[in-house]
Parts: sequence; structure tokens; C-alpha cells
Amino acid sequence: WCQLFSEPGSGSDFAGLSARAVRDGDEWVVNGQKVWTTLAHLSRYGLLVVRTDTEAVKHAGLTAVVVDMQAPGVEVRPLRQMTGEAEFNEVYFTDVRVPVAETLGGPGDGWRVSLTTLMNERVAIGGAIPQQGSGPIREAVKLWKQLDPSQRDDSRKDELMKLWIRAEVLRLTNIRAGQSRKMGVPGPEGSIGKMASADLNKETYEFCVDLMGAQGMLYGSYEMVRPETAMGFDSVPKAFLRARANSIEGGTSEVMRNILGERVLGLPGDVRVDRDVAWSKVPRN
Repeated sequence: WCQLFSEPGSGSDFAGLSARAVRDGDEWVVNGQKVWTTLAHLSRYGLLVVRTDTEAVKHAGLTAVVVDMQAPGVEVRPLRQMTGEAEFNEVYFTDVRVPVAETLGGPGDGWRVSLTTLMNERVAIGGAIPQQGSGPIREAVKLWKQLDPSQRDDSRKDELMKLWIRAEVLRLTNIRAGQSRKMGVPGPEGSIGKMASADLNKETYEFCVDLMGAQGMLYGSYEMVRPETAMGFDSVPKAFLRARANSIEGGTSEVMRNILGERVLGLPGDVRVDRDVAWSKVPRN
């Protein structure tokens, strides 16, 4: 299955999405576009969030449904990444009929369903790569051991130790987040883990490429590939390129910082000009 959330005009502002579903008897008729959908080309079903009420405020007019990805009117197109792979997709819906019985939580309950899904996703992303002695940090340690002793200067050693410490802190944070998820109350730990994991992965692979020298610039092929999984890297250069997306996918690091600032530190929220305004009245390009 896949998550059909983001749209070309509503990524971080997810609640502003435009894909529409109009009820026709016992069915929803869906029209619109989704983008950056991971592994949609392999998915049998999709968790699709659509707008069913244009006169409600943007958060209140959303509904979540389960859509058959092989239904008539569903078109999946690949989005090629800088690695050459295309694990992401854009998905078009043209008069796609979805049974009302496939609604999750009821009409207008899509925001709650989406938040629960996203909070659990962030916990999963943050803890997807075990951080103690494996994953990126293991690769960094392996490369360090392969260096000629003359290249193991104190500054590089200090950087490696700092990365290891951060990896251990992240591992413990992910344990806390996992415990919250098992209790059914995923909290801000998921956002912390997701944000920290994105930064750590990028910086660790940058360190690895630096240790490799010129070899770190070699990447085997940029040939178009449709992967069967979103995880796993067969080379450091590939992982280095792929890690650039970590701070965007599943919620940008900027959004994660907003969540932590507002819900953990109690800081005032962003100014919103669309507060208490019906979605149909909000200006759009």
C-alpha cells in the first residue's frame, strides 16, 4: 500500500490539498493529482486523502479513503531521482470511483487519520536505520579502519566520535518513540527522531565520502531503475545522494522544527491568514 498525501500545491501545507471527491450514491468520485508517492507503482491499495467539503475550513473538509490502485482512472507516473532510481511517483485520478464503505473514520475525519498516520510514519523513518553499530555509522567506522594510519588525524577522529554519540542518542530517542507508538499515543519524539535522523544520515555519509577521497565521487550508473523497496544502498556514493531527500520526505525538517517549537517548547504558532476561512475562499494560484 502507499500514502497518497502530498500534491504539487500542498506539500508542507498538506491541509490545503485540492484533490476532490464528490459523493455519488454509495461511491466517491475522485479527481486530482498526488505527488512524491513512494512505491505507488508496486502498491495494490492506497491511503488517499481528498477534499469532500469545500465550504469547511481546510482541515475540516478532508476525508481519508482506501483506493484500489488498479481501478479505472488511476495513472501512476515515475519521478526520477538524482540516483537514477524512481521510487517516487505522481498519481493522477480521473473520475475514479471509490466505495463510500472504504472511508476511514468517516467523512470530514481525514485530518485526524492523516495526523495519526504521519506521526507513526515519522517514528518509523527515524528508527528505520539502526544507529548503534550499524547503518551509516557502521559504514563510517568501517571506512575509518581502512584508512592508512597517517590519515587518521585527530580532527577526523573527533568528528567520527561526535557522529557516533549522536547516533546513540538517536537510538535511545527512537526507543522512547516506539514505546509511545505501542501505547497508541505517538508524541513529539517521532518528530525529533525524524529530524535528527535526516541530519545525521546526511552528515554521516558526507563524512564517509570525505574518507573515501576521489573514490567517493564514483557512482556506478544513473540508469533509470524502478526499485522494489525504498530501503537499502549498495554503495556509499549512492547513499550520499539519496540522503539529500531525508530532510524533505515524510515532513520537512522545517515543519518538524515548527512542531517541536509549538508542541514541546510552547512557542507561538506561525501566523495563518486562512484560519477560520472556508477552503473555497482561500486564495490560490
